[in-house]
Amino acid sequence: MKKTVKWVLVAFAVLALAMVAAGCGGQKEAGKETPKENSTENQKYVFGSDTAYAPFESMDNTTGKLVGFDVDLIDAINETANISIEIKGMNFDGLIPALETGSIDGAISAMTITDKRKESVNFSVPYYLSGQSVAVRMDNEAVKGFDDLKGKKLGVQIATTGADEARKVPDAVVTDYNTINEAFLALKTGAVEAVVNDYPVSAYYIKQNPDAAKIVGDLRTSEHYGIAFPKKNTELLEKVNAALNTLKENGKYAEIYKKWFGQDPPAYLPGEPTS
Repeated sequence: MKKTVKWVLVAFAVLALAMVAAGCGGQKEAGKETPKENSTENQKYVFGSDTAYAPFESMDNTTGKLVGFDVDLIDAINETANISIEIKGMNFDGLIPALETGSIDGAISAMTITDKRKESVNFSVPYYLSGQSVAVRMDNEAVKGFDDLKGKKLGVQIATTGADEARKVPDAVVTDYNTINEAFLALKTGAVEAVVNDYPVSAYYIKQNPDAAKIVGDLRTSEHYGIAFPKKNTELLEKVNAALNTLKENGKYAEIYKKWFGQDPPAYLPGEPTS
């Protein structure tokens, strides 16, 4: 009887040690996984973008794929930061609301950094310098620049800084369009007399449609584009900023810039202006 009890006690002791060892092993594995769960590495994110805004983002009709400066920049950020950002097409005026509700993780869409927008979202360091321009039909000799827009019918893309600038023109009748292509179509049909929009986008449109319009006068503003993030996601913002800095240092950013704009970028980009 004593011998039986002795063996039973030994068996219980072995079982207890095995359970403790298994428990310790499980805790150790969980501890290893925790940093991965909290890290941005290898994770997938969805960024919103107005995908009808060439040369920054547009659909290639031949391949059915998104192309553009912003698209190439995101690809380079993915590789550099070891993350996966997928671009989702959206109307421009829906981007900031989507960031606020958390339905997207970021937005890259030639978006100008403004104080008003910074009340709702955070921005990366600037990655492009732009400005507002005026485009008119080829046969329009009356409008030479912004000073000639008073009382004119103006076409703009909704919720853009171009729309803001157009509404500063005295007595102008401003019509918002969902896409900039719709605004240029309105210019073509005579529904508006001028389009106020970011210079590189208007210039690219005219390059593709040389008889459709012309740019007149000087640029009205100096604006910087940034990648937008929800206020709460500072970790992803920091990771993207670090990637942009790496792309600047290794020359990849300049390579992408020259591919789309045919010249070298300002020396400080990506980054804050030096003056």
